[in-house]
Amino acid sequence: MRQEWRDLAYIHWHYEPSVVQALLPEQLTVDTFDGSAWVGLIPFSMRNIGLPHGPSVPYLGSFPEINVRTYVIRDGRPGVWFFSLDVNRFLPAVVARLTYRLPYCWGRASHEVSDDLWTTRVRRRWPHAVEPNEILLQPGEEIEPDQLDHFLTARWGLYSRSGRGVRYAPVDHEPWPLRAARLESADTSLVTAAGLPEPAGEPHVRCSPGVSVRIGRPRRVH
Repeated sequence: MRQEWRDLAYIHWHYEPSVVQALLPEQLTVDTFDGSAWVGLIPFSMRNIGLPHGPSVPYLGSFPEINVRTYVIRDGRPGVWFFSLDVNRFLPAVVARLTYRLPYCWGRASHEVSDDLWTTRVRRRWPHAVEPNEILLQPGEEIEPDQLDHFLTARWGLYSRSGRGVRYAPVDHEPWPLRAARLESADTSLVTAAGLPEPAGEPHVRCSPGVSVRIGRPRRVH
């Protein structure tokens, strides 16, 4: 598949690795930076989904998405593990669950961007209801990524469940252009709905105009 991830916010909190590891399949190990696991609340606009050499899919190809994720590694290959991905299109949510085995959820969702404020709202309805969630973020100036930024953004694959095992799909995109950002407020009910404790401490916050992405076919990891 090809797609675009636009107007993306990175909001991350650090956790004890054992807390996150307890929620992962046994085939995966939580990846850490400075001894901490990291959990991200990531709102953005998904755009122009399509096959590699075909047109974008009308209506189904562009919508807001808000995911909760962490970072894992298996046999030296790092990747992303998604706890949830919320969208406001029911059919893409079902298709993604059946094909990539990703935990897509459906409900109300919006992601509105202006020069001085990004506003994201989510209310999950399926498969389990979650209370309304609002994220307010103020974008800043362009920055040079530091080591933590590279750890969080330079991820070239994703893992998902496959029966009792896991599958891996390669992900390709250009390096993320990053901006500083300040989190005005964030409801963390999507994070706690994943089974994680309430985030503590100051979050690491960045935003980006986005990248173009290609995602390869998922294959079972043996």
